[in-house]
Amino acid sequence: MALGSKQLAPSELDTFEDQRLVEELRKAKEELFNLRFQSATGQLDSHGRLRAVKRDIARIYTVIRERELGIRATPAPVETAKKASKAKAKKADAAEPVAEKEEAE
Repeated sequence: MALGSKQLAPSELDTFEDQRLVEELRKAKEELFNLRFQSATGQLDSHGRLRAVKRDIARIYTVIRERELGIRATPAPVETAKKASKAKAKKADAAEPVAEKEEAE
């Protein structure tokens, strides 16, 4: 991977939801702005970082566009802990009457 990239490999970006991709894009654009400002004032230490951030932005745009076109699958939404525990409780409640019926027979 390029110098200073934030491990934003396409396989890593596949796991991000759309909202997280937009947030990462915003952060990368903000960083690029700051790097360009540093470059203009002569304070930039690593010019390779500019290139790495531009590539990260391009990767994010590519993943977003591929999802729009249906080339790349959008990850399934992850359930929160509360929803998951409620779903398990409902399954357990539904299973209890079945167990009681089997004991009665």
